[in-house]
Amino acid sequence: MVTTVPLGAGVGAAFTDRAGGRSAAPFDTLNLGGAVGDDPAAVRDNRRRVAAALGVDPDRTVWMRQVHGADVAFVTRPFTGEAAPGVDAVVTTEPGLALAVLVADCAPVLLADPVARVVGAAHSGRPGTALGVVPALVARMREHGADPARIAAAIGPAACGGCYEVPAEMREEVAARVPEAYATTRAGTPGLDIRAGIAGQLKAVGVADIRVDPRCTIETPELFSYRREGRTGRFAGFVWLTDDAAEAAHG
Repeated sequence: MVTTVPLGAGVGAAFTDRAGGRSAAPFDTLNLGGAVGDDPAAVRDNRRRVAAALGVDPDRTVWMRQVHGADVAFVTRPFTGEAAPGVDAVVTTEPGLALAVLVADCAPVLLADPVARVVGAAHSGRPGTALGVVPALVARMREHGADPARIAAAIGPAACGGCYEVPAEMREEVAARVPEAYATTRAGTPGLDIRAGIAGQLKAVGVADIRVDPRCTIETPELFSYRREGRTGRFAGFVWLTDDAAEAAHG
């Protein structure tokens, strides 16, 4: 159900897969996406199951209305109803408030500065990576005391460069902004390596502690993949500050 990621003392982080939920096909079974056509009751139950597995409060989880942009919001509580802004990254300094990012081929990116007690999450697909949503997230975290030299980053499962085929013009357009994203698929066609691009962006803004989950969503049936399946669910990345600040101070 969940794979935890160590991002420092006083920080929780994890990526989910598609097992252990109650959604029916084609969203089987742990779909966490609320805008893909799944039964809303199943999605709510799936989110509660994941929250229980992570030890977080499902009512204190921030779910973004992701729009493939580069806007970042500072949050102290979950978004509510239709008033939720369209953003692709969120930052908080609020203990116990979990930040969630939904994906099914795009990269979920989790960031934490355990010393400054600042965490962030970003949805970085092809458009967001080209627009620089992750560097924008780092910049917003710096406004709240984070130091890029202390930030630990986790780039989650995503479509790999060997599978993610795009038109040649699109590859050139993205690579002009993010050179590290340039790739050639195993079929010899133009491709994009979004995770390599994000890693390059992080290094460029001073983040050196970068963990990359090697799983390709297209190649891994245990993960949702829009490119592989079309109509499907979404898995998620989560990051949060633990409620006990002393844990961060004393490790």
